[in-house]
Amino acid sequence: QVQLVESGGGLVQPGGSLRLSCAASRTIVDRYTMGWYRQAPGKPRELVATITSDGSTNYADSVKGRFTISRDNAKNTPYTVYLQMNILKPEDTAVYYCNLHYRRFPREYDHWGQGTQVTVSS
Repeated sequence: QVQLVESGGGLVQPGGSLRLSCAASRTIVDRYTMGWYRQAPGKPRELVATITSDGSTNYADSVKGRFTISRDNAKNTPYTVYLQMNILKPEDTAVYYCNLHYRRFPREYDHWGQGTQVTVSS
């Protein structure tokens, strides 16, 4: 079983920045996708950003130009991903979840972190 441990959430004023981190407990496969999702009260969970093992990234339109996802490229390091969030807005307030997705024939797997609260408020 893989565990994902998130850190870096908190309270920040509008226009401020936060950096989220997520580290997996172990590696499993060479090809994978890691990402960040968020869920605000009363709303469904939504994709924020993803990054593949070869470095391809994808962002929700609402965060493009403000958020940057990156990963630790060091060898022999369990999967580690970061989310740098700049110019934060009140609508970014949500619980942020780290996700690890991979395929190991014949199944696909998804692992989730416990979530970290991000609150943007003055």
